[in-house]
Amino acid sequence: MLGNLFLPEIREMIAERQFGDLRTFLDDWQPADIADLIGDLPEGDRVIVFRLLPHALATDVFEYLDLDNQQHLLRAMAHEEAVAVLNEMSPDDRTALLEELPSNVVTQLLRLLTPDERAVAQTLLNYPEDSVGRLMTPDFLAVRDEWTLKEALDYIRIHGKDSETLNVLYVVDERGYLVDDIRIRELLIRPLDVRISEIRDSNFVALTVTDPQTEAVEVFKKYDRSTLPVVDGAGVLVGIVTVDDVLDVAEEEATREIQKIGGMEALDEPYMSVSMGRLLRKRGPWLVVLFLGEMMTTSAMIFYEHALEKAVLLSVFIPLIISSGGNSGSQASTLIIRAMAVGEVRLRDWWRVMRRELTAGFLLGLLLGGLGAMRIILTSLAAIEFTGATRYGEHWALIAFTVGLTLLGIVLWGTFAGSMLPFILRRCGLDPATSSAPFVATLVDVTGLVIYFTIAGFILKGTLL
Repeated sequence: MLGNLFLPEIREMIAERQFGDLRTFLDDWQPADIADLIGDLPEGDRVIVFRLLPHALATDVFEYLDLDNQQHLLRAMAHEEAVAVLNEMSPDDRTALLEELPSNVVTQLLRLLTPDERAVAQTLLNYPEDSVGRLMTPDFLAVRDEWTLKEALDYIRIHGKDSETLNVLYVVDERGYLVDDIRIRELLIRPLDVRISEIRDSNFVALTVTDPQTEAVEVFKKYDRSTLPVVDGAGVLVGIVTVDDVLDVAEEEATREIQKIGGMEALDEPYMSVSMGRLLRKRGPWLVVLFLGEMMTTSAMIFYEHALEKAVLLSVFIPLIISSGGNSGSQASTLIIRAMAVGEVRLRDWWRVMRRELTAGFLLGLLLGGLGAMRIILTSLAAIEFTGATRYGEHWALIAFTVGLTLLGIVLWGTFAGSMLPFILRRCGLDPATSSAPFVATLVDVTGLVIYFTIAGFILKGTLL
């Protein structure tokens, strides 16, 4: 990134108090690049760089900063600086900042806003948490059916600077109800005396203020839009949502899912800003649950202790067998959870998924079982050739068959369990991500031992057992 490239030079300019040169140096930088730079600097230097920025650029840069840096700069700003930045932030970015702060801090910051901006901020904060209403901005342009394109373009020239985006115009009636949306290019390629009503088709997609933000992500993806209008329960146009905000939601949702797949509760905040106590609370309970589950593996081994005493050799293959089952289950679980998350698989598809995964599990089990058995066979034949004996004893062929058949069974079982657990959890109204790789692996570890010793008892009965 640009900031990392010039970081030593910039820190040297700060140390030598060359603030005029630094201001000139940053003049041509993009706001996002300056925000990255500020994030890489020590805390004291962040404030210095931010205060060197021209007023308009400082506001743009502030919107690109993460929450921790925004809070730090607000605390370091003079009263007038904080007032200016907060009042000039776009409403959606300001809402994202305010909703993460304690209520007493929000109250103090709201007092810094002008009456108009305070009303906007309070309106957005009154919408349900994680709803589209919290994500939208009321800065948009709306035109009327009866206007000519010339009237619409004149209106854009006067009011366009206050709009979040000019890619799309929205058509409303006299009561503010949304009736259509029009791409700006439609106005630019037609004669100026044509009326709005002549070029619109009433074919539009809209979100409602109470829609979950995750649903907004799906709508954007489905209809390939950069901007979508937001209406209230009556259909009145109240705001718009842009794709940059939706991408942030998608990233947060993906982060939560990945953390859950790792066998822990979602952090819901950046890793580096999570306190150690909170980090332990998020991770500890799940590790305890997994630990208790793995204790069942110990119980299973105690149950088959008599078999292990007769054939200690069987214990050599336990790690190989249970890890293969856990790996296959984790693969299947991860694939199905992701397919559910992106809408490729739904609850009604469980039967099709089960058939596919049983087939895949059987073939993968044949592959691993064949490799496991082949290893025992080849090493035994080589040992017999060179030493006349094998480390697996006289029943090496039966052991190879036992290991191969067990691998087939446990990989098949692991694949089946890993693919079906997400469906069971979804059917129960739970998050499928909680059937994560560690949980599937723990389940297969315990049941894998049962499968192994059951097959061994059947095949090796009368020989080793």
